[in-house]
Amino acid sequence: MPRTRGPSPKVVIDAMFDAQGEAMRLLPWTNEHGGPCWLSTASPDGPVSRMADELEADLIASAEYVLEEAREVLAETVVGEQELRFAGIRLAESLGDTLRIAASRGGRLTNGEGSG
Repeated sequence: MPRTRGPSPKVVIDAMFDAQGEAMRLLPWTNEHGGPCWLSTASPDGPVSRMADELEADLIASAEYVLEEAREVLAETVVGEQELRFAGIRLAESLGDTLRIAASRGGRLTNGEGSG
């Protein structure tokens, strides 16, 4: 089962290439060991690519929601440690997801696939 959350000490991920030397797409989930998952870009409109596109859109929408909620928490004059900690953890997760998506899309732009 793919994972979308977990520790990611390094967001900058080197490009991966298939047997033909074509750049592969970094997917928005990780393997069971927390490592990156890659997809051959031979069919960028295939079902796995579409699933990844949908998950990326969901993760970005979630990040927007988390940011909105965190701003509300930070606007409070008195906030407990647990609320701040929860907001910080969610923000860090959302930032990690968003940076992974940016790395994936940036790699596809660099390799001429267009915006994904």
